Amino acid sequence: MALSDPQSILASPFTIVDRSDDATAIAAITGIIEQYEIAHIVVGLPYSMNGSLGVQAEKVKEFMRKLSGHTKGQVEFRDERLTTVLAKRLMKSAKTKKNSRDDAIAAAIILQGYLDESPGSVCKEIHGDN
Repeated sequence: MALSDPQSILASPFTIVDRSDDATAIAAITGIIEQYEIAHIVVGLPYSMNGSLGVQAEKVKEFMRKLSGHTKGQVEFRDERLTTVLAKRLMKSAKTKKNSRDDAIAAAIILQGYLDESPGSVCKEIHGDN
């Protein structure tokens, strides 16, 4: 997950939510949504390289349908193709050895793209790979 600053200018990696089961992940995410008063959720959707939605993308959409039943936050999907690759490259160029933050950094990349295109909206991001 990534969060934006209060002015919705800068996205930052926040945390990685364990998806061992949907109920636990939904509880963790809704807790964060409530704690940070999140009203807009940007979700990375893993399109295939040819632009189609594959099995993983359908799993993300199904999980978000479940999550939407537990929150009033507005949900918007964003193409997340190659964001994890970009996150790994950024970490490598920064000489970071800790790979466990790849998804949080990828989430920040997705959210930053959204913030750059949507000035003035307050939002947070959930990375859909998990």
